[in-house]
Amino acid sequence: MSTFMAKKESIDRKWYVIDAADKPLGKTAALAASILRGKHRPEFTPHVDCGEFVIIINAEKAVLTGKKLDQKKYYHHSGYIGGLKEVKYRTLMATKPEFAVELAVKGMLPKNSIGAKSLTRLKVFAGPSHNHEAQKPVPYTSL
Repeated sequence: MSTFMAKKESIDRKWYVIDAADKPLGKTAALAASILRGKHRPEFTPHVDCGEFVIIINAEKAVLTGKKLDQKKYYHHSGYIGGLKEVKYRTLMATKPEFAVELAVKGMLPKNSIGAKSLTRLKVFAGPSHNHEAQKPVPYTSL
């Protein structure tokens, strides 16, 4: 008996909605990364992109536990000498909560072409509404 290997062409992608309201940011991001990667499917194949589309709503209501709001920082560099910038997560969650969720999910995906392609299927919205009703997304309740 041979091992089943999924083909990219045979993957039927579904749309899932995850509500991040009052849930830890890390647990929501881990669930989203798992769905984006396709690890919840019985035909998961590591070298094939067999993930689904994920919509995360209520990103502004996601919770960071402990003292992470004040102690955790996001760093980026402008490219110039002395151009290291840092932003506390309290400021980041207040101004760009979608970006904070995307960063968390990006860190949990593989650092290769499959991870980059999976990240394009992630849609994050700060509020409770989204503009993907035509795709008929299904609520994913595993948290």
